[in-house]
Amino acid sequence: VQLVESGGGSVQSGGSLRLSCSVFGYISSGYSAGWFRQVPEKKREAVAAIRGDRTTNYADSVKSRFTISQDNAKNTLSLEMNMLKSGASAMYSCAAAPRWWLSGREGDEYKYWGQGTQVTVSS
Repeated sequence: VQLVESGGGSVQSGGSLRLSCSVFGYISSGYSAGWFRQVPEKKREAVAAIRGDRTTNYADSVKSRFTISQDNAKNTLSLEMNMLKSGASAMYSCAAAPRWWLSGREGDEYKYWGQGTQVTVSS
C-alpha cells in the first residue's frame, strides 16, 4: 500500500487549499484515514480523521474551517482547508488503517503513511 499526497503549496492567510491523498493498493472495504501535520521540532498533530461509517473527528483548531472527505471509488482522501491561518504552516501527511479508529487522532491507530506535502501560509 502506498499513499501519495498532493495539493500543498503557498497561500496567504485567509486563503484556501485542497490536499489530496491517493491510495495505491488495497487496504480494506471501509478503511479509516486521517490527516496529520508537523513542523520541525514539534510534536505531530492530528488534524482530521474519517472512518468507514463516515464518522469524522477534527482538531478544535480547524473545526468549521477544514473538511475531510473520502472517495472509496477513486481511492482518494481529501482535506479542504479554508480560512487558513499562518499557524497552519506545516508538512501535512495522510495516513490510513484497515480498521475503524477509536479517536483517529493517535498516530499508532494508523498503519500506512504518506511522505507529506508542504503547506505554507503567509501573513
